[in-house]
Amino acid sequence: MHKGYLCLVLHGHLPYVRHPEHEDFLEEDWLYEAITETYIPLISVFERLVNDRVDFRVTMTLSPTLISMLSDQLLQERYLKHINRLIELAHKETERTRWQPEFNRLAHMYLNEFSRARDTFQRYNRNLVSAFKNFQDLGKLEIITCGATHGYFPLMDVCKESVRAQVKVAVAHYESVFGRRPKGIWLPECGYHPGHDQILKEAGLVYFFSDAHGILHGTPRPKYGVFAPVYCKGSGVACFARDLDSSKQVWSSIEGYPGDYNYREFYRDIGFDLEFDYIKPYIHPDGIRISTGIKYYRITGSGNNKEAYVPDWARDKAASQAGNFMFNRQKQVDYLHNFLQKKPLLVSPYDAELFGHWWYEGPLWLDFLIRKIVFDQDELRLIHPSEYLLENPRNQVITPSLSSWGWKGYSEMWLQGADDWIYRYLHTASERMTELAKNFPAAEGLLKRALNQALRELLLAQGSDWAFIMGTGTHTEYAVRRTKDHILRFSRLYEDIKADSINQGWLADIEYKDNIFPNIDYRVHQ
Repeated sequence: MHKGYLCLVLHGHLPYVRHPEHEDFLEEDWLYEAITETYIPLISVFERLVNDRVDFRVTMTLSPTLISMLSDQLLQERYLKHINRLIELAHKETERTRWQPEFNRLAHMYLNEFSRARDTFQRYNRNLVSAFKNFQDLGKLEIITCGATHGYFPLMDVCKESVRAQVKVAVAHYESVFGRRPKGIWLPECGYHPGHDQILKEAGLVYFFSDAHGILHGTPRPKYGVFAPVYCKGSGVACFARDLDSSKQVWSSIEGYPGDYNYREFYRDIGFDLEFDYIKPYIHPDGIRISTGIKYYRITGSGNNKEAYVPDWARDKAASQAGNFMFNRQKQVDYLHNFLQKKPLLVSPYDAELFGHWWYEGPLWLDFLIRKIVFDQDELRLIHPSEYLLENPRNQVITPSLSSWGWKGYSEMWLQGADDWIYRYLHTASERMTELAKNFPAAEGLLKRALNQALRELLLAQGSDWAFIMGTGTHTEYAVRRTKDHILRFSRLYEDIKADSINQGWLADIEYKDNIFPNIDYRVHQ
């Protein structure tokens, strides 16, 4: 009999970046890199597990913005061009490195990898969402939703209508894609504000995730700490909290597995290393050097000296560290089972892009871990949150505390000197959207299109990614521009609607550019 449960959670999200007005847009590469390096490798892992009849359980967020981009025909066509260009570059690399055997082996590895990525992409008719849907239909993957555009809910509480709209739009979008309603939600940035669970209940959601202190600082104190979910007082929605030990073992830049010296070095890429004239056709048309995904070095050590990457060494490390992770979880549940007199639940959530994009060997590690848990021990059992609640329906009732999994655990990452200026505009726009929804309860035709687009622009402006980027100081100009563009578009729509002077040509243009949520209903914002 098992002594405890392990819930692996991968949070899949990217901000909505789609620029049909440009032939080649730098920030769209975020999606293309994620497809090649994270989402196709994860699909490959799940396919192998299914083919080998491994009875696994993984929980995964697919945020509405990520789903929308993966399903978008324009971005699908652009990804195909992107991967074809990488295949061409990898072919050239097999020739350029033919007298460098340590690099030539890697060039062939990348050529095979990119070719398999293209094959997988086309095998699913260019829409990878259908692959994840298949795994969910098989009962192996539990896909949960997120805020519509990953808005940070605690700083939206002054206008709860916006929180409600973020949730309702996300749930409706999920149902249109997967043919069922979502059971759970990943609160963007794990940002919980007391009372928002009632909004989740209204939307039919059963559970959400928080960081550890969201439960540990709750009222009353949780009897089982983070090792069992709690029900929120008043709503009955379940809250699952992150286990810090298992998270630290993977996340920590000092103690975590991804920093092993045998693993691939993320920051050495031929897009920056090779001569400009050679690499120019494969970087940005403006001559901006970018990562290509072809990286020949391993981490090696803490200094600047880097040695060639050896895949066999990395594979061995991934296998041994998967075993180490499992061993530590076994000891953890054994101790907790005896101490709590209850089977503990370990919730281990990670950003999906850690696996493959940031940590190249991450998908391989996940494959090894799942197989080891299923076949090599009987103390741990993989489980989905909804399964846990069915098997363990009695849980403590508390009020979780305000929390996030961001820097310092609360809202500072999204409310600091670099990004605090945005909220007066976001809150004003939220209030105006509520006003519009109430003043026009049954709009039709052009007016309805304008009202729906106003809500799209507000939701896109609310994405937590823009404030996060401003806070970190990377791609700041783009994040500022996106925030301002959406607020300005919303403001013009608001004024035009109020004045009954909607410009149909301009409206059609921004509907084409910001085409997310085609079935959106502006009336959810009230």
